[in-house]
Amino acid sequence: MEAFVTEYDFVLPLGYIDESGTLHKEGTMRLATAADEVLPMKDPRVQQNPAYLTIIILARVVVRLGNLKMVTTKVIESLFTKDFNYLQEMYNKINQIEKKEESSE
Repeated sequence: MEAFVTEYDFVLPLGYIDESGTLHKEGTMRLATAADEVLPMKDPRVQQNPAYLTIIILARVVVRLGNLKMVTTKVIESLFTKDFNYLQEMYNKINQIEKKEESSE
C-alpha cells in the first residue's frame, strides 16, 4: 500500500532573512485544500488587489520555513522574487496546476 504524501520539503534558492539576520532556506509545503483557495477571496486585501491572493495562499500552505514559529503573509511578502517564484512553481507542481501555454504565432 502506497503512502499518500501531503507535505513536500523544499530549499529556497536564496532564502528568507528575518529581523535578526537569520537565513531560513529549508521548509515544507503541504497540499492545498479547497478552503485554501476559496477563503482568501473574502480577505479585504484580495478584494483591493487580486494579486495578493497568491501571498495569502502561500502563507497558508507553507507550514515550515527554517526555525520560524509561523509563516505569515508578512514573511511571504518579504521573500526575494526568486524565492517567491520558486514557491509559486512548487505550489502549481504539487497541486498539479498546469500553466496555460501561450502560442508564439
